[in-house]
Amino acid sequence: MSDYRSERRIRNNRIRRQKEMRKNFLLTVMTICLVFTFSFSVNSFLSNAKAESSPVAYKYYKSITISNGETLWSIAKDNMDDEHYDSVNDYIKEVKQVNSLKSDTISYGANIIVPYYSYEVVE
Repeated sequence: MSDYRSERRIRNNRIRRQKEMRKNFLLTVMTICLVFTFSFSVNSFLSNAKAESSPVAYKYYKSITISNGETLWSIAKDNMDDEHYDSVNDYIKEVKQVNSLKSDTISYGANIIVPYYSYEVVE
């Protein structure tokens, strides 16, 4: 009888150790996953931060008087910022919209409002 109890105790101890080892293994795997997830999250958060902030361009409007021989095209060439407009036609469309112009015709001596961009704050 004693051999039976001894074998049973040994078997129970082995099962208990196996369960404990499984539990410890799962805890270790979960901890590694958690650490990996946390470090990935922190890394992605930090990588989105910018080391240097890029300069901000502010959009302003100014009034100009049309000189002799000036066209919307020549005004666009003088005042348009390539960084903020895809084409001269886009700039001309905005000038026409701001000034409620129906056509491309402008008159000598007339005043029109044109947009421009500056990296400085104008007060």
